[in-house]
Amino acid sequence: MSLPIALQIYSVRTDAEADTAGTFRALRKMGYEGAEFAGLYGKTAKEFAAVVAQSGLEPVSAHVGIAEMRADINKVISDYTEIGCRHIAVPWLGAEDRPGGANWAQTVADIRRFGEILRENGITLSYHNHDFEFARDENGEYHLDVLYKTVPADVLKVELDTCWARVGGVDPADYLLKYSGRCPLVHLKDYVGEKSADMYALIGVDEHEKKEHMAFEYRSVGDGVQDFKKICAAAEKAGAEWFIIEQDEPTPGKARLECAEASINYLKSIL
Repeated sequence: MSLPIALQIYSVRTDAEADTAGTFRALRKMGYEGAEFAGLYGKTAKEFAAVVAQSGLEPVSAHVGIAEMRADINKVISDYTEIGCRHIAVPWLGAEDRPGGANWAQTVADIRRFGEILRENGITLSYHNHDFEFARDENGEYHLDVLYKTVPADVLKVELDTCWARVGGVDPADYLLKYSGRCPLVHLKDYVGEKSADMYALIGVDEHEKKEHMAFEYRSVGDGVQDFKKICAAAEKAGAEWFIIEQDEPTPGKARLECAEASINYLKSIL
């Protein structure tokens, strides 16, 4: 039996900012069963929880930055318990916090500490990768593997972003199987082109200026280079609980919600 499908709301963030309730209802109508959040769009946790409940979407997970957890982990727990999320994922690390950065050792220690605190409060912590964690350390190991080796599996789970895994040089399906039993949430993301210096300008977190044409561009699921039949089969075999579609920027010439609908329609056609 195929897994339920959620959307990372960052994919439709401008729509959610303008009309959160209407956007969530539209996603439910498309067939999405759940959502992974990336912010509360100016609402309190109680207000946001009510909007989610009325939409019929299951509050699967939330991306919460390491800085937000460092600032007030108790508020993070309170807010997302109110909303009903059973999972929280570290979504991104700044240059100093990531592998090779000055704060990497502290980041690993903090991830372990927050994972233990969240576990005590009924929430599972996962780590959402990009490509830079697939750089190798001085022992020839991927930094991502070192993280998962250092922090126990009962404290930190894998939220594999299949796009960035492939960009980082690994087969997403093989990597899912490597972490069987540890990867409850799987990000399904498609793209065209190749790794480039300006990739992260597309999501507004790079110093490079966004250009009109780039070597790397996001696409709706099924419209790019990924083999999703293989990826989805591996995810199910590995014991995943949710497929989470994510498209950081829409396909050129298309609206965000249009891309979200194209993605779920394709995914349902192959499951």
